Formats: sequence, structure tokens, C-alpha cells
Amino acid sequence: MATTEDGTGSVPATGSAAGTGRPRQLLPGLALVVVGVTVAFLVNLAVPALSALTIAVVLGVVVGNLRFVPDSTGAGVRWATRRLLRGGVVLLGLQLAVPHILQLGAGTILAVVLTVAISFLGTLGLGRLLRVPHGLSVLVATGFSICGASAIAAMEGVVKRKESDVATAVALVTLYGSLAIIAVPLFGPMLGFTGAGLGEWAGMSVHEVAQVVAAASPAGAAAVATATVVKLSRVVLLAPMVAAVSVAERRGTPADSGTRPPLVPLFVLGFLAMVALRTVDVLPLAVLNIAGTLTTLLLAGALFGLGCAVRLRSLIHTGPRALLLGLFSTLLVAGVALMTLRLLT
Repeated sequence: MATTEDGTGSVPATGSAAGTGRPRQLLPGLALVVVGVTVAFLVNLAVPALSALTIAVVLGVVVGNLRFVPDSTGAGVRWATRRLLRGGVVLLGLQLAVPHILQLGAGTILAVVLTVAISFLGTLGLGRLLRVPHGLSVLVATGFSICGASAIAAMEGVVKRKESDVATAVALVTLYGSLAIIAVPLFGPMLGFTGAGLGEWAGMSVHEVAQVVAAASPAGAAAVATATVVKLSRVVLLAPMVAAVSVAERRGTPADSGTRPPLVPLFVLGFLAMVALRTVDVLPLAVLNIAGTLTTLLLAGALFGLGCAVRLRSLIHTGPRALLLGLFSTLLVAGVALMTLRLLT
């Protein structure tokens, strides 16, 4: 499957296919995404321990690196990936109710804020030391410090990067988040974290929401509940983080260049609107359950598409520094979370 890259992060094939009203160009790729999501959910039903989102990424990587996949699927996959990711980020806001986060207490909330801020800035510093491109460093820093692929999707629209940087960042989130599922319940008790305490550490240090749940599960239902709320408190910081990076990018881009990013992308505002809607508690439980399933569907389709953009040969050739950045960032997030929890809770 062919991919298109440019230095500004635009995807000309996506816009042109949609803008000229030629849906037939999109159908092969859309059909491929539907098949990928269906397979991911079927595998998840058969093996519930495997997240549908993780399965979707792996399937995408496999499909994207098979020689027999026709180039005609490229436009549809790219078109679906961007829209599904942004739709999924918007609906993710319905999982966040501000009162639930406030119940964590001032110490835990402050620990979350410090962990996100230090991890983000620290990862950017590590990226410079390792000579990782700025765009990729920002995406890795966002995904690892906040909420994985969803955060990467929100940030990719405001930072200058290559299209391959998005796929690489998602691949790193999948790799190291999956390793964390094993590491957190293994090392947590050694570090004094058990029960809800292990849930707090998992929620503050593991990348994806589904990975957080899997990492906290061995410690019991209370740990999973705590881990989920702590993790979602990190997600709340997504909008201000995107806005801050956008302001920095705009300052570095001439006003007459025509390529300045928006202050806050429209779908991030949609995310905040959904948070507000959930906070006022006007939606019935049935609607929230449907929205949760739809969120997973949208993100699974987007992650399948991002997986299709990963080229293993290219990743192996250019990836050692990116792999090191992912490793060091994972250790940084886990270490800062450990220290802030010990000091503030």
C-alpha cells in the first residue's frame, strides 16, 4: 500500500479524493478498514485479554507490509484514519466527568499534573539528545505522557511532522504500552504498590486506556476502577497541552506563510464539549454505553489505518533512536509517577 509523506504533515491524496467527490476511490480502503476492525473485534471476543485497539494496530502493520495489498486502498485508508481518529477523540470526552476526577484528591491530581508536564518536557529533551526529529519527539511526548494514540491524533494537526512520524509514534505507544502491561503488575508490588495503589501507578504511567486496564487487572476490581479514573484525569490535560504546543508552533511560523496551525483544533473543542456534557450528567447510561462502544470502533479503525502506514523495513532502518526515545520516555513516565505518588499522596 502506498503512503504519501511531506514535511508539512499534509496528506494530499486524502483531501483530493474527498474534495473531488470521487467516493469510488475511497471504497477499497474503507472496505479494508471495515474488515480490519471486524477481525480485531472478533479476536477480542475470543481472547478478551487482548484489547481490540492493540489487535487493530497489529493487524494494520501486518496488512500494510504485505506485498499483495493493492495501492488502490491507500486513499480510503488515509481518509478514514484521520476522520475516525478525530471522531474517536471527540467521543472520548464522554468518558470524563470532572466530579469523578476531583474525588481523587488534591495530592493525586497534583501528582498527575506534574507527571504529565515533566514527562512531556523530559521526552522533548531526550528527543533532542538522541537527535530524533522534532515532530516525532512531540508526538511521542504527547502520546506517552497523556493517552497514547488518541493524544497523538490530537497533536498531529498542530505540529510540523512527516506522515510517517504519526505511524511511528503509534507503533512505539503500542510496543511499550504492551510491555507495561507485564511490567506494572510485576514490579508494582516490589515497589510497594498493591491494590488501589497499584491502580494509581498504572493510571499515571501506562500509555493507552485499554493498556491501563490490563495492567491494573491483576490487582483486582478496585485497582482497575482507580487506574481508569487516574488515567482519564491525564486525558483532561490533552486540550491545554495541544493548545500550548499550537501557540509555540504558531510563534515559530510566519503569519503570512499560510501554514500556521489552528490555536485549538475543532475536534479538540468537541472533546471539551463532550467532557462538559458528561459532567452535567444529562445523558442516560444506555447512551453512554453506546458512545463507549462507538468510541472503541472509531479508534480501532483509525489505529488499523495508522498501522497500515508503518513500514517495518523503514522503521528498522531509521528506528533505533526512536526506539530508545520510547524506552527512555516510558521509564521517565513510570519514574516520575512513582516519585510524585510517594511525595504527594
